[in-house]
Amino acid sequence: MAARGPTPRTLRLTLQYDGTGLVGWQRQKQGVSVQGLLEAALGRLAGRPVAVAGAGRTDAGVHALGQVAHLDTAVHLPPATLERRLNDALPADINVLSAELTDRRFHARRSAVARSYLYQIARRRTAFGKPFVWWIREPLDIARMREAAEVFAGLHDFRSFTDADPEEKSTRVLIERVQIVERGDLILVRLEGSHFLWKMARRLVGALAAAGRGEIGPADIARWLEVSSGEPARLTAPAAGLFLERVYYPGDERLGEPVPVVNL
Repeated sequence: MAARGPTPRTLRLTLQYDGTGLVGWQRQKQGVSVQGLLEAALGRLAGRPVAVAGAGRTDAGVHALGQVAHLDTAVHLPPATLERRLNDALPADINVLSAELTDRRFHARRSAVARSYLYQIARRRTAFGKPFVWWIREPLDIARMREAAEVFAGLHDFRSFTDADPEEKSTRVLIERVQIVERGDLILVRLEGSHFLWKMARRLVGALAAAGRGEIGPADIARWLEVSSGEPARLTAPAAGLFLERVYYPGDERLGEPVPVVNL
């Protein structure tokens, strides 16, 4: 009887990355992706190809504070050793925060119950925070932004706020809460929902900024949620200020007030 190899284990990784210059999470034919770099590093450690699945496909230029991924591997290194060796093999703009053994049924995307994205808007010009904020010159009315944000709450069809094809994937999303807080010269917008569609988070923020400038109102947003419109695409916020903040799984406690990633 042939000897059996090591029993595969499922590892859960939590990582952060600076998305500047990357094509996003997902492996692409052209450009450097987080998934591609992570799989290449793991493959070198394992001596064989390794497939990694992530909780969300962040767009090009979008950052992560708490992306979650999982992989099945027969490599029986202690998780802490794997974490250290993996960080040694990865570029400086990707950092594994933790590696831990998990249930074989765990799936980074399918097991998640919610995600939160954080967006940073700067009220003033900055030389050092530019890759991580959207500087808006015009005054923003926070009260108007919060009033507009209330329209997004609940289960809606967000086809006007995504480039995803509604024929291929449902565009109905549950937005659980939108928080808008001021921290010095920063305005922080947290979007928390069941999941997010391609470019959706950036278009929600773009619409909120337009509301803050007085260009649109809650009625415009309500109309775009009822009837498909190309207007939100015109308002899309830059990728630079957006962070995948947290991926939630059953039993996880929700975050409190948003805090800045960079201080101006």
